[in-house]
Amino acid sequence: MTHNNFSYYLELTKPRVTLMVLITTLVGFYLGAQGEVNALLLLHTLLGTALVAGGTSALNQYLERDIDAKMRRTQNRPLPTGRLTPRQALIFACSIAFIGLIYLVLAVNLLTASLAAATLISYAFMYTPLKQKTSLSTLVGAIPGALPPVGGWAAARNDLSIEAWVLFTILFLWQLPHVLAISWLYSEDYKRGGFPLLPILDPQGKSTSRQIISNCLALLPVSLLPTIIGLAGPVYFVGAFILGLIFLGFGILVAIEKNNLSARRLMLASLAYLPALLGLLTFDKTSF
Repeated sequence: MTHNNFSYYLELTKPRVTLMVLITTLVGFYLGAQGEVNALLLLHTLLGTALVAGGTSALNQYLERDIDAKMRRTQNRPLPTGRLTPRQALIFACSIAFIGLIYLVLAVNLLTASLAAATLISYAFMYTPLKQKTSLSTLVGAIPGALPPVGGWAAARNDLSIEAWVLFTILFLWQLPHVLAISWLYSEDYKRGGFPLLPILDPQGKSTSRQIISNCLALLPVSLLPTIIGLAGPVYFVGAFILGLIFLGFGILVAIEKNNLSARRLMLASLAYLPALLGLLTFDKTSF
């Protein structure tokens, strides 16, 4: 494989998305670890997860290759430009995803592998086809996006307790304002791709604004749960409350201004909010 070919295959894995998956998996693992973190088990978890996540993204690009060709933000990907053939992409996607799943079964545990498989199936075979049919696809897409920290927890504990589902709910609710802000910013491009996303169906921005605010509001109390259930301490509680209010403020600005600038600010706020929240959670983890 030439250097160029390698870079094309790497591009199929959406490295930035995969990195985000690995960070949230790492946080889930660290929070689930009892006593010292098992570094070797963590390494196995991240390696297997990276392969499945990369394979999932590559499979998504294979399935959406014709749509990607119509959209400006995706038309330079390896498949629309012909740098890779659909057959090459499909073989690559299936191979690394399968290897990743087997690796997780053998090196981590069956529960973590099952969660990774659920992520792949829900993203590639539920969310991807639904994107062209309904604006509710965003809700379905938030499920695979929220599973990585659950997988990390399962790798450390080999169980799924309430703490893991609180992490899932935080990520699920965070994604909705984040994705709606992106959809708002790129609505013209998504329209070219034939995606009936909410900002396209709602050009006035009223429904989109309502959805953004309601999810930011729901996220605020849910983000405080780690302290209430004993996963984190008071420092996290105060920090999460302040971050939640700021995030909600950016959501309210979108509802007031209803323009691209406020949507861009919300998107950037969402990108700052999640690492800050997870950082606080990691910093103020309660030993138990």
